[in-house]
Formats: sequence, C-alpha cells, structure tokens
Amino acid sequence: MDIHREPYGFSYKESSRLKEVYGGAAGRVFIECMRIRPETTSKTVILFSHPIGGGSFLPLVLALARAGKHVIYCNPRYRGNDTACILEKCVLDVGACIKDLKKRFGYEKVVLGGWSGGGSLSMFYQDQATTPTITHTPAGDEVDLVGAGLIPADGVMLLAAHIGRSVTMTEWIDPSILDETRPFDRDPSLNIYDPACPEQPPYSDDFVARFREAQIARNRRITAWAKDQLADLKAAGDPDAERCFIVQGTMADVRWTDPTQDPSDRAPHTCYMGDPRIANDGPIGLGRFTTLRSWLSQWSYDESRANGLINGPRITVPGLVINNTADLACTPSHARRLFEAYGGADKSYVDIEGADHYYIEKPELLPQATKAVTGWMDERGFA
Repeated sequence: MDIHREPYGFSYKESSRLKEVYGGAAGRVFIECMRIRPETTSKTVILFSHPIGGGSFLPLVLALARAGKHVIYCNPRYRGNDTACILEKCVLDVGACIKDLKKRFGYEKVVLGGWSGGGSLSMFYQDQATTPTITHTPAGDEVDLVGAGLIPADGVMLLAAHIGRSVTMTEWIDPSILDETRPFDRDPSLNIYDPACPEQPPYSDDFVARFREAQIARNRRITAWAKDQLADLKAAGDPDAERCFIVQGTMADVRWTDPTQDPSDRAPHTCYMGDPRIANDGPIGLGRFTTLRSWLSQWSYDESRANGLINGPRITVPGLVINNTADLACTPSHARRLFEAYGGADKSYVDIEGADHYYIEKPELLPQATKAVTGWMDERGFA
C-alpha cells in the first residue's frame, strides 16, 4: 500500500523562566511532527513519541501505515538531544500534539504508540492526563501539568518498551565506580569488564544481589549530589542557575555478560550499542552528558516520575504490550513487569519470537508485530 509522508510543525506558548533548548523564540516551544498515512481516511491515529524523538522511519511505524493505520510521530522539544531533557515538559509537548492533531486533522481517537523509551513517556502522559497531580519538576521548577488540560488517549501500546529511563539507567550503571570524581578508579570486585574480577559468569545470586544494590546506591549518590548542588545555587541567589556534568560507566549490566540473567533469545555478550565494555564509557552512552535538573527528572531512581510501574496502575484504557524476545535493549522482564503493572482490565500481551528491537536482523518478523497491533486495534474499534 502506498503511503504519504507529511512533515509539519507547530508552536505553542509556554510560561517558563528557563530555556533549555537551542534557538527559537523565548516563551514558545516548537514541535516537529511527521504524519504517515495511507490513502484511506481514519478517525483514529497512532501517536508515537519518545523523549528525544527521531523514530518516524522505524520499521514498525512505516509498516503500520502501510497496513492502513494513520500514524503521527511527535518529536518533543529535545529532538536528538536529551542532555537537558525534562520529562514533565515532554508530557506537555505530547499534550500539545494531541490537541493540535485533533484540531488540524480531525482525529477523534488517539492510541499512544509507546516504542522503546516512548513506552514510559506514554504511560507518564496517560497517568497525568487522567489524574494530573504535578505542578513542579523534581528540581522544584514550575511545570503545571494540572492546569495544562491534557487530553487522555483512548489506548496505550507498549512496543519493545522498557519500564523507564531511570530504571534502565540504574540497571545499566556501573557500580564499580565509587567516586564520581575518579570514575576510572574502579572496584575490581564489581567491575564485570575487568578480567581480574573474582566473579565470572554465570554469576551467583549473591553477586547479582550485591551488584544490583551497588547500582542503586551509585544512582542515589549522584541524586544526592545533584540536590546539594541545586540547593547551593539557590542559596547563593541563583535559583535558575544550572550545572552540566558527565556520568561515566552507564552500560554495565550483568545481562550483557551473563546470558542466564533475564534469559531470552538475544545474542550474548553484546548490547544494542555493540560491545558493552566499549559502550560503557563511550560518548553516546546512556545519560553520558546531563544536567542537575535533567538527572533528577530523567535518570534518578527515586525522583523521576516517568516509571511504568508507578504510572501503569493508574491507567484504565485498553493496553497492549509487545515483547521482542531477541531484544538487546528491552528485555523480557521489563515487558512482563509493565503488563503486570498495567491497571486497565482490557490488556493484552504478545511475544514476537526471535524479533530484535528494530526488526532489522529478522525483517520477516515485522508482519507478525504489525498484525498483532492492527488486530488489537481493530478488535477495539480503533479504525
């Protein structure tokens, strides 16, 4: 089926003392979108979004359009750069996109397509659109989700999704770093990439428990430091001042070095960015460059609100969870935990056996995922 690709954008007014994106007029936010659709009309649209966007060419996005569904990919203000990303503001951007697409195109129903990191954003959005509670970011800056008039979606799909950026960061962060000012002086007893590490795969349960506890402890040390830095800035009379910093070692998960951890069909000893030992300190590692405010909103284990296990129980619209069993980024335990946490009585779970995160290694499995999505939507009248 032929599809049409229509890029468009819109801006909306935002009251904020801070500007954390490059360029553009002060007091306004510009949102870039891509509409992908067949010739046939529809009253329902699938809205994909992600904290840093950029997914309008994803195989599943295109396949759904070719299967007759209307799709819009919404890029929040942080398109391509999450160094200063505030997830509460991503929620505002998704909300503005839903208002715009209803007015611009006349869509009556919206199904959120939560792909990968867009899954937790979709759940965070739906939670706050249904029962808004947030008026400030974790850093204490004003961000009024209560008064934003967010329109709830009619359904939520979690497609190759993880629980949330903060949970993923914590499960991947290198616990062998005990001092952030000396990140390359590492505890050899926790350094899974050091051949001298006394524990080698397959890891014992005791080692994994110690490793996981140390990961949470490191995340909390960074969070405490970020809070102290913000408090010092405010005490000095600079409430809007910000500080940037680097987080080394963010791809050290026992899953990558021990295939028996969270077992699946994924290829062993690798991650979605290649060799995890190299990615652990590489320039594009998870959360490598960040800010005090963004760490608290995006990456903090205790402070971030975009967490599927927290948001999920408050969501009541129909939900679909798809797990790709060979996914290197979002492992089966995340899909299962999301499904169990989802509050709606009408929820479905599908495994796509052997599928990788992007359906690139086995494109022949893409039609299975497409059929699972379209069938689920058609059964619920999302036509």
